[in-house]
Amino acid sequence: MWPPGSSACATGCTPPPRCSTPPPLELLCDAAVGAVGPRDRDDDIALLAARFDGIPSYNVAYWFLDPKPQTAGRARRLTRRTLHRWHLDSLLEPTELMVSEVVTNAVRYASRPVTLRLLRTDVLRCEVGDDSPFVPRMLHARPGDEGGRGLFLVNQLSRRWGATRLSTGKLVWFEQQLPRDLRMEIPED
Repeated sequence: MWPPGSSACATGCTPPPRCSTPPPLELLCDAAVGAVGPRDRDDDIALLAARFDGIPSYNVAYWFLDPKPQTAGRARRLTRRTLHRWHLDSLLEPTELMVSEVVTNAVRYASRPVTLRLLRTDVLRCEVGDDSPFVPRMLHARPGDEGGRGLFLVNQLSRRWGATRLSTGKLVWFEQQLPRDLRMEIPED
């Protein structure tokens, strides 16, 4: 939709009507291949098209948190509130513990706000981002060591976890299996 006052509206043109449903992928592919040129080509063309509607906003929670010593506690409270709202009380304790560990690590190295994102799809995915380029690795702490157990706990309690380097720092994430009756259905096309 064109905003009021744009040059198209100022000249009296009417904007195209807004479609309630997107066109079929086959039509989009035909248009893309047709734009390439004449049919007498030496090479074949392969085109892959997919439609992703995204994750509904009610299944996403996202916060920016200042890198302060009390940030892990705030992250736990936000996580608890969100899991209650999503009826995921059975995942509260392990999720709070893992969020606390990952946020504590992020706060230790961050110089800018840390991000915390919770996603509910067919799994519960928690992501913590910070501006440090150093990707964490799991340590094998000895009995007398004070630290070094956070990612070990995440590894033991999560279905899977990982870390991804970004141009702005890194993202550490973990996933947990949801109870079957609370999973978001992912349509298969």
